Amino acid sequence: NPDGTGQLSYYGSNSYWPNSFWYSRPIPGHRSMVVSVITGHHDSHRAGELCLFDPAMGRNEADGCVQRIPGFGKKVEPIIKDGLVQNSWPKFLHPYPLSEKYFLVSCKPTPQSKWGLYLVDVFDNMTLLYEDDQYALLEPFPLVKRERPMVIPDRVDLTRKDAEAYIADIYNGPGLKDVPRGTIKQLRLITYHFAYQNMGGLMGVVGVDGPWDIKEVLGTVPVHPDGSARFRIPANTPIAFQPLDGSGQALQLMRSWTTAMPGEILQCNGCHEDLNQAAVPKTSMGFLAKPDEIKPWYGQRRGFSYAREVQPIIDKYCLACHDGTKEDAKDPDLRGTEYVKDYRSVQHGNGTGHVRRDSHFTVGYFNLQKYVRRPGIESDMHLLEPKEFSADTTELVQILREGHHGVRLSPQAWDRLLTWIDLNCPFHGTWTEATKNPEKQRSRRMELAKLYGNLDPHDAEAIYPTDIEKGEPIMPSEELQKADERKDPVVKVLAETASVNAPLETKTVKLPNGPALEFVRVPAGIYTVNGKEMRIEKPFWISTKEIRNDQFHAFDPTHNSRVESKHCYQFGIHGYPINNPFQPVCRVTNAQAQEFCEWLTEQLGGELTCALPTETQWEWAARAGQTTPFFYGTKDSDFGQYANLADLSMKDFATNPYTVDQKYSNLTQYDDWIPSEKRFSDGVLLTTAPGSYRPNAWGLYDVHGNVAEWTRTADDSGNFLIKGGSWYDRPYRAAVHVSRSAPVWQRLFDVGFRVVLEEK
Repeated sequence: NPDGTGQLSYYGSNSYWPNSFWYSRPIPGHRSMVVSVITGHHDSHRAGELCLFDPAMGRNEADGCVQRIPGFGKKVEPIIKDGLVQNSWPKFLHPYPLSEKYFLVSCKPTPQSKWGLYLVDVFDNMTLLYEDDQYALLEPFPLVKRERPMVIPDRVDLTRKDAEAYIADIYNGPGLKDVPRGTIKQLRLITYHFAYQNMGGLMGVVGVDGPWDIKEVLGTVPVHPDGSARFRIPANTPIAFQPLDGSGQALQLMRSWTTAMPGEILQCNGCHEDLNQAAVPKTSMGFLAKPDEIKPWYGQRRGFSYAREVQPIIDKYCLACHDGTKEDAKDPDLRGTEYVKDYRSVQHGNGTGHVRRDSHFTVGYFNLQKYVRRPGIESDMHLLEPKEFSADTTELVQILREGHHGVRLSPQAWDRLLTWIDLNCPFHGTWTEATKNPEKQRSRRMELAKLYGNLDPHDAEAIYPTDIEKGEPIMPSEELQKADERKDPVVKVLAETASVNAPLETKTVKLPNGPALEFVRVPAGIYTVNGKEMRIEKPFWISTKEIRNDQFHAFDPTHNSRVESKHCYQFGIHGYPINNPFQPVCRVTNAQAQEFCEWLTEQLGGELTCALPTETQWEWAARAGQTTPFFYGTKDSDFGQYANLADLSMKDFATNPYTVDQKYSNLTQYDDWIPSEKRFSDGVLLTTAPGSYRPNAWGLYDVHGNVAEWTRTADDSGNFLIKGGSWYDRPYRAAVHVSRSAPVWQRLFDVGFRVVLEEK
């Protein structure tokens, strides 16, 4: 609106194309169509291609692009490219629509042409009206009688310094798709302290691989059981929302922000809801309640600093063991007193020229962030899956929740650690610490914020006190440490299992639309794990390979396993694909996997029922009569011919960001930091075609690595167990006896499934 209220995305949220819109104008007589000039990111100064957009047709990528001019009758393809229009001619500026078909516009037809005034139309006609040898003719404006536009009344109250936010139903929309109602308990509100001039947050400035800017936690507000929320927020302040579950972790990341005007009631109907759909009329609990005030986060608003917010937690709970005195790589140095002395990166656009290389990050920070998979400085621009980067998907949180050497964090310690992860693992909390003192810019920014935004002075460069628990390092008792030691279980296959080494029967099941599944008949048997008997009462059929994308598409042709973003910027690539037909399906929920099984049971139409394997079935089939943690040996065995695990190839997450996969030859440890087993190479970075490695003795492929696999066995919390580890896991996380778990509705980047057939 003219008063600044009602700020909404008109087109292109969560899209790569087009990179930029300029000089958009509404088409006269049309309710939603606009004409716009589009350009790339690092590109040609706002001059670009002329396009018509109608958001009523769609708001993502090229879904709503009616036509490019010229380009009559041609479909507009969304091209992922940084310099999108550098070599595209003609170039346009300042379009003025006369109707749906005709436009006045400044145009430069070729690199050698002048900027002239043109009449262009959707039929690719371009008529030069006038050009001048001495001037570029810009901003055409017809002098005609026009209908007076409707007056939109002001909705601001400039006497106020706050606004009100209302979310009708946070579960509405794809942002929290399939998340059960009642899961979201709070919203975390964060704001940004943007960089000063000549102090950009490049790669490796605020933290390793991002974030771009300093982040400040404003606090939290409650979400009602029906998914509604109503609360007050500071006006003229960029704010992002993060929906938190009962543990305090974010289930979705808002990688942009919204801003409210003073006195405005900022309203949305859900989490990334479709703006082309009307809100469901209902009276929510939040609508009837008074607006909540923001609950501050352990003190006043301040830049999030690892050293001040997280390191004291590490000092108390971790430093007793991780104090830098052990040479064993299994005990990383987590001290906050020692700084990296040789910080250097070879990736394009890194910020090493802006920082103090000998005292930029602490050793402890650099070592801890390795265990957190996160979006980084840039990642897939499409809407993330719910829980794509949630803290409990990280190795760090998983090992702590498993009871790592008896460590038991307090609620506040957990809250600080989860918040750090949800904020993209920053290190610095001020630009002074990250780069240099902004000096006069510091006071000038506060002056302008007061003058133009009526904002109370907030010195974002100041270091504020925080309410944080402190104490001497806690050494876990020897009893707890021994109880939690990762020892391989003692496994025995009992002599009664006479058919372990017998030849196995095979079966082929043809799916509709072509692809087939291969099965092997696994014998019944008995084995023990640490003395506990595990009994397989009946033989069963199990698919020899993980379900591929093309096989799953026979059931659900709309499923997309998506891509995996590499480190650094995303200028040249949408992401490394894991959605090719030959790759194993992933980002599929346990519920979807079970639905696939029900569908396959119908296709079989006989005496067999398809299901996910139980944990015991899966482990029995994976072992194939072996008693070692891996069918090919131990965690120190060379897995290169047997399994796709985190290996030497993980270094390829750091490749030239302006290309698809151009590799660097001289990576430093500060570029190649994802934990991996660098002694071995399996030849691939991400998932590969199931069956690419040697099978176990019963003919099963990829029981270790590639994708981890859902089972139908639930743990005590109701989450379903996941077995086998993935391409992202080191061997110790992929052993046969190791499990993790996730909710039935969660889509994970590295989890797929295989199936079993059982007699009805």
